[in-house]
Amino acid sequence: MSIELFNQLEQKVTSAVEALELMRMEAEELREENARLKQEREEWERRLSALLGKFDEVETTASS
Repeated sequence: MSIELFNQLEQKVTSAVEALELMRMEAEELREENARLKQEREEWERRLSALLGKFDEVETTASS
């Protein structure tokens, strides 16, 4: 194997390793964002349930 071919192979391996590292970092960021969005959604669901509960109370009070 010539030194030029070895250098090309080394460059491709280095590029692949760098690309994998970037993908890992991006995946971690996406996991963090996903967790944040899930928490936000749960908060919205909790608030919506509380509002719906208040509407139920108003309807119950109005029908009494």
